[in-house]
Amino acid sequence: MRLLAELEGRIAGEESPFRAQLLREDAARLRKLTQIARTASDAQAFAAAGRRLGWTQGDSRTAELAPVLDPFLEAVYACEREACGEEGERRVRAAWIELTRARVEKLVGCLSTPVPRPGAG
Repeated sequence: MRLLAELEGRIAGEESPFRAQLLREDAARLRKLTQIARTASDAQAFAAAGRRLGWTQGDSRTAELAPVLDPFLEAVYACEREACGEEGERRVRAAWIELTRARVEKLVGCLSTPVPRPGAG
């Protein structure tokens, strides 16, 4: 899968330690996904395991990503279990972009929501 190779290639050239760490975490998730895809009994078992890879902190909000995570998981499974080809690679990449966008939106939303201070109110 080219997406994994691309992420791994970007790690070495990344100047920001923070972004490099995020890339390492995403690459690790993708390596796990490809391994799970090869060994899962079926697409349902793969998707269930794939949803528990820490897409959000402690996977506490991962269910909210289902509309974009599920198509990504389907694309990865198909790419790993069948001949991926150009169309499969495009499908994985497009789904990854949507998943990444949604994850960033969740993160920004969490960071921008005011947290009530104890005793305030």
